[in-house]
Amino acid sequence: MTSALHVPYMFRSFSSTPFSTKLFLIPLLPLSFLAMLVMWLYSKPFLNTFYYLRGYLHQTWVVPRFGFQYFLPFAAQGINKQIEQAILRADRLGVKVISLAALNKNEALNGGGTLFVNKHPNLRVRVVHGNTLTAAVILKEIPKDITEVFLTGATSKLGRAIALYLCTRQVRVLMLTSSTERFLKIQKEAPSEYQKYLVQVTKYQAAKNCKTWIVGKWITPSEQNFAPTAAHFHQFVVPPVFPFRSDCTYGDLAAMRLPLDVQGLGSCEYTMERGVVHACHAGGVVHSLEGWTHHEVGAIDVHRIDLVWEAALKHGLKPVSSFRQID
Repeated sequence: MTSALHVPYMFRSFSSTPFSTKLFLIPLLPLSFLAMLVMWLYSKPFLNTFYYLRGYLHQTWVVPRFGFQYFLPFAAQGINKQIEQAILRADRLGVKVISLAALNKNEALNGGGTLFVNKHPNLRVRVVHGNTLTAAVILKEIPKDITEVFLTGATSKLGRAIALYLCTRQVRVLMLTSSTERFLKIQKEAPSEYQKYLVQVTKYQAAKNCKTWIVGKWITPSEQNFAPTAAHFHQFVVPPVFPFRSDCTYGDLAAMRLPLDVQGLGSCEYTMERGVVHACHAGGVVHSLEGWTHHEVGAIDVHRIDLVWEAALKHGLKPVSSFRQID
C-alpha cells in the first residue's frame, strides 16, 4: 500500500529516490486502499514510467493489482486476464518485446508466461520473463572456488536452473525439497557425470557447515540460525528475507545498472537507486537490444545463461554489487 505511493504522478521528488517508508505516507494509506478497491472493480493496465535507450522507447505498465492479491486463488483468473490484455495491446501497438515482471510471471499463475504464448500462437510481440538473466546475475556472484551451496526454492524455475548450472561446475548443490519426485526430475536433466553433485536434503540442519546459501524460498530468522558464522545469503525470493544474522552477509535481489546512455529516467525502481533495475527487467532490455525473435517463457534454458550474460555486458549493462552486512 505504501509503495504504491512511490509512483511519479503522486510525488515526483519522492519517486526520484529509492523507496523507503516515510511518515508522511501513513495518512495517505486510506487513499491507497481506496485506489486498490477501485482498480480491483474496474481498471486495466496503464503506463507508469518510461525512458529511452538506443533509439527505443521503454515503458513500464502497471497491472492494477497489489501483491497480496496474487496469493488469492480466486483472483488468479482476473490477474491473468489483465496481463493478457497488456500483451494483446502491446501486440497491436507494434511493441517488440513485453517483459513480465515480479509475480506476473509466477509459475503457478501462468506457467511463466506459457499460458499466453500457447493461447495466442501468432503474437508478433515477444513475451519474456527475464529469468535467464536473473539466474546469470545470481550465478556470477558466486565465487569460482565455491565447492558446495545450499539451495532453497530448489525446484522452482530459478532454483532448477541454478542447480543444473552449478552441478556442471562440479559444485555440490544441497537442494532443499520434500518432493523426491521433483528432485529426481531435475537430477535427470543433468548430464550423467554431474548428477552426483545434486543432493536432496529435507532439513535446514543439512546446511550447518555450508557458508553459501542461495535463498529462493522465504526463510525465518530461526531457519537462518542453521547457517554457520560468516555465511552469505544470496537470494531470489520476493519479498527478500529479513537480515537477522549480524555475523553473516546478505545479498539483495538480482539487479543490473542500465547503460550510461539511457535517457529520461526520472524515477527509481522500488528500493533501488536510479538507473538500476531488477535483473528480469534488464532481461527484457537485452532481449530487445539483441533483436531476438523467440519467446522467453516457461523453464529457463540453462544453455543460454552465459549467452544472455555476455549479451548484457556487451550492451553496457553492469551487475550491481549486492553485498550487505548487518551492524
